[in-house]
Amino acid sequence: MSLTTGIALYFVLWWMCFFVALPIGSRRSQIEAGEHVQGTEPGAPQRTGLPAKLIAATVGAGVLLLLTDLALAQPWLRDYWK
Repeated sequence: MSLTTGIALYFVLWWMCFFVALPIGSRRSQIEAGEHVQGTEPGAPQRTGLPAKLIAATVGAGVLLLLTDLALAQPWLRDYWK
C-alpha cells in the first residue's frame, strides 16, 4: 500500500471509528441529569467522554489499517483482485 493510500484509508477508518464510538457511554442527557446548561441542546449528553473516544478512534483506526495492510499483502488476495 502506498503512503498516500495509507493516509487516505486511515482518514476514512478514523472517522468511521469515531462515529461508532460517539454514542458509547452517553447514558444520561442534560435534562435527565437535571443540569441543563442554557444555550445547549437539552438532549445532549451530560458527559461526553470525548478524549477517551478520540483515543479509541485513533487506536481502532490504526489496528484496522494494520489488518487491512496485512490482508492486502497476502498473495492469494492480490491474485484475486487482478
